[in-house]
Amino acid sequence: MDNTLSGRISSGPSALLRDELLDPQFAYEAEHLLPYYVQIERTLVAEYARMRLISPEQARELDGLLCGATREVITGQQQANMSDIAFALERHVESGLSAPVPAWHLDRSRNDLQACAQLMFARNRLIGAARSLLDFQAAARELAAATVDLPMPGYTHHQAAQIITPGFYLAAVSEHVQHTLRRLLATYDGIDACPLGAGAMSGQELPWDRDRMASLLGFRRAQPNALMSVASRGWALEITAEFGVLGVALSRFATDLLAWGSSEYGFIDLPDELSGISSAMPQKKNFPILERIRGRSSHLSSFHIDVTLGQRNTPYSNTVEVSKEAGAHVYQAFEALRSTMRLFTEVLRHLSFRTDRMAEVCEREFLGGFALANSLTLREEVPWRRAQVIAGRYIVAAVAAGRKPAEGDPELLRRAALDQGHELADPAATLGDAFDVGQALRRMRSSGSAHPDAVRTALGAQQEEHERLVQEWAERAAATARTTGEDGNGSAREPHGG
Repeated sequence: MDNTLSGRISSGPSALLRDELLDPQFAYEAEHLLPYYVQIERTLVAEYARMRLISPEQARELDGLLCGATREVITGQQQANMSDIAFALERHVESGLSAPVPAWHLDRSRNDLQACAQLMFARNRLIGAARSLLDFQAAARELAAATVDLPMPGYTHHQAAQIITPGFYLAAVSEHVQHTLRRLLATYDGIDACPLGAGAMSGQELPWDRDRMASLLGFRRAQPNALMSVASRGWALEITAEFGVLGVALSRFATDLLAWGSSEYGFIDLPDELSGISSAMPQKKNFPILERIRGRSSHLSSFHIDVTLGQRNTPYSNTVEVSKEAGAHVYQAFEALRSTMRLFTEVLRHLSFRTDRMAEVCEREFLGGFALANSLTLREEVPWRRAQVIAGRYIVAAVAAGRKPAEGDPELLRRAALDQGHELADPAATLGDAFDVGQALRRMRSSGSAHPDAVRTALGAQQEEHERLVQEWAERAAATARTTGEDGNGSAREPHGG
C-alpha cells in the first residue's frame, strides 16, 4: 500500500483480509458497479466545475480520464490501492493528470459514493426484473385467451370442486403478477432518491447542489436526509421482500402444473425439448423444469431473509456489515428472479392442455352440486342449508345407483328432498342442467367469474393495465438511460463522454 492513501495506518491489508474480504469485493464491484462509480465521479467533477473549484480545462481532463477507467485498467491497479475500487479510481485519474488538481476529491466520502453506486445498480436491475415479469404476464395472458372455453376441474382442498378453464386460472396468474408489477413500480419510485452529497453521515461542508447531482444521475430527487442516505439499505429489504412474496405465488402456480402434468391427472404436456426422462423407467416423461422453477423460487425468500438478518441489530449509520455483508447476495436475488421468470415464461409459451383428460374428470365428478343447491332454493324455496343437505344426499344416492353426473335422476332427487321433509313440485326442472359440463361455465354471471366472457373482459382490462405498466417502466428506464447509460437488462453500458 502507498502510505499516501492514509496517515492513520502504516501498512496495507494482510493476505488473509485480501483473500477473504477485499479481493472478492473488489472483483464484484469491478464487474457490476464500476460504470456507476465512474458516472458518479463524473457528476462530482461537474459539481466541482460549477462551484469553480476546478477550471473548465481541469474538468475536461478529469472527465476524460474517468471515461478511460475500464474494468481492465482498474483491476490492474488493485493491489496498489488496498483492493478498494474508490481508491483505484482515484489513483488511475491522478496518475494520468498533466498536473495535480488540488480540489479534486475535496469534501468527499466513500460512504455516499458506495451507497449511490449500489442503489444505481439495484435500480437498473429492478427495471430488468420488471421486463421479465411483463414478458411472463404477456405469455400467461396469451395462453389464457386461447383456453377460456376449455372446461377443466378446479380443486379446493385437493378435491375436484367446480368447473373452471385454463384461461380462468391463467387470468389469475396474470392478475397476480400484474399486482406485483404495480408494487415493484411503487418500490422503484420510493427508492429513486439519490444519496450522493450526504458525505460520511452528516452532510458536506461545500454547497453541493444535490438536486442537480440527482438529476444528472437519473434520480427523481435527492434523498432528503444525509444519515438515511448512508445508513439505510432499505431498498435491498424492499426489493427482496417483493421478490420473496412473488416467489411464494410462483411456487404455488408451479405446484399446480406439477400436479396437472402427473400421470394421475394428465392435463398438460410440454414439448420434448422442455421435458426429461427417467434413466431407469423408460415409460416416463418427466417435467423437471417445473421442479426447477418451484425450487428456484424458494431462493427468493431466502435472499430476503439473508438481507433482513444482515441488517438486524446493526447501528443506524454507515457500516461495512450493512453496506457489504448484508447485501452480499442481492445480485443473486436478481439473478434468481431473472432465471425463474425466464424458465416459467418459456413453459407458458409451450404449454398445451389435454382437453380429453380434463373433460373426462369434469364428466366423472358431480361438480354441479353447488348449482343444484342453488336451484333447490330458487325453484323450490328450500332453505339454503337444507338445500345443501339435499344436494349432497342426491349425489350419494346417484353414486350408489351407478349414475353418471350427466344422467340426472329426478326420482332420486325427489326422494332425497322428501327424506328432509320437502316435497318438490318439479324435481326434473329443479335438477335441470345442474350437472351439465357445458353449462357449468355459462351459469356464472358475476364479474371475475370463470364464464368465458367474464374471463375475456378481465383479460382485456389486464391488457390495458399491461400497456400502462409497460409505458411506466419504459419511462423509468429512459430516465436512467439518458443520464447513466444503463440498458435496463441487468448491466450498465460502458461509460460515455459528455
